[in-house]
Amino acid sequence: MRFGQELAAIELTAWTESYETLTRALDPQWVQSVLQATGTATARRRELPAEHAIWTVIGMALFHDRPIQAVVHRLGLVLPPSKSRTAPGIVTGSAAVQARDRPGAAPMAQLFELTATHWARTSAEKHRWHGLAVDDIDGTTLRVADTPEIGRAFGRPGRGRGKAGYPQLRVVGLMVLRSHLLAGLALCGWTEGEITLAESRWEKISDHSLTILDRGFLSYTPLHRLHATGTARHWLTRAKANLEWRTVKKLGPKDSLVEITRPRQLRRDDPDLPETLLVRAVRYQRGGFCAQSLLTSLLDPLTCPVTEIAALYHERWELELGFEKTKTHALERVVAAFLRTIELSSQPTSIIPSRPASRRPRCSSSAPPPAAVRAVFAASNAAARASSSSSRSRRMSPSRRSVKPD
Repeated sequence: MRFGQELAAIELTAWTESYETLTRALDPQWVQSVLQATGTATARRRELPAEHAIWTVIGMALFHDRPIQAVVHRLGLVLPPSKSRTAPGIVTGSAAVQARDRPGAAPMAQLFELTATHWARTSAEKHRWHGLAVDDIDGTTLRVADTPEIGRAFGRPGRGRGKAGYPQLRVVGLMVLRSHLLAGLALCGWTEGEITLAESRWEKISDHSLTILDRGFLSYTPLHRLHATGTARHWLTRAKANLEWRTVKKLGPKDSLVEITRPRQLRRDDPDLPETLLVRAVRYQRGGFCAQSLLTSLLDPLTCPVTEIAALYHERWELELGFEKTKTHALERVVAAFLRTIELSSQPTSIIPSRPASRRPRCSSSAPPPAAVRAVFAASNAAARASSSSSRSRRMSPSRRSVKPD
């Protein structure tokens, strides 16, 4: 019994320290600004005012196996009674749930955008490659609760013997590769494609940057617009086996300038697109793997040699590691419990929680709300920011470079 109590004390200390690390990274003024911007700031005294409700959601996202009462009391979020400045504040579980739901999803969405933009761009400045910020954009999925309403709203992938066990939420993230910080995030149902969802994230890509893409994003229109808009916004991706191009100029061994012709269908759908896309094709091979071709908008072979481009492309695996940290370690694979009922608006991230979900491993009396999805990613950003500031350079080791990313 004593041993179990000691373990519990160690665990409480660990998750409290994690929360304190986040509070040091997250400016309280940002919380106030998003509440004012969304019109959800508290106008009268409450046991859990709106700004404390935001911290409650963040705390529940980090410590999702704890009841909501334990979170608010452990973190000291309840205001003391008005007649006493020393007596500890007390709040019931139902009151904590109501306070949690009161601000809605909009403040959390804005808080994520604010923190992601600030932290990610600051980090990108420290990890530039030939003067360019190195980003990646890719998608993943998260499970949500298995209810008829959520199944209709988000859908679920098919399987050979039927549908998947849980509905799934599609996520597309824009990440600073060398620090695992998310600069942007978009959410939608399973049925929407990653390329369509990623269109809302192109505007988040900064000038003077290089975005490494999965070859699933190799599409004429988005690649043209990514490079043509903004200033010095470049891209790098792996070529598909069936992609055809015409060689314009040989730049060196296994290095050429090539032209990709606009697909016939786009001539009718988007006549303003140019007839051809001038890109650079780089051929390389790593030991134990087949030869591969990379395509990029970086056309100067002197500034960006073939060997450096090939090595940089394999840093794309860092995005998968960043998603893995969030889904496996931060969420502990229990995202399926984040909501039971939902309310959707025109924004796919506007999900309003009602009550905790069933079918949850390690279930608590009050599960985190779906707005905590963004809080988890914000918390993951804060953790990545804290670790990257004290870690060694994010250059890939030879053993990890050899991993085939997609």
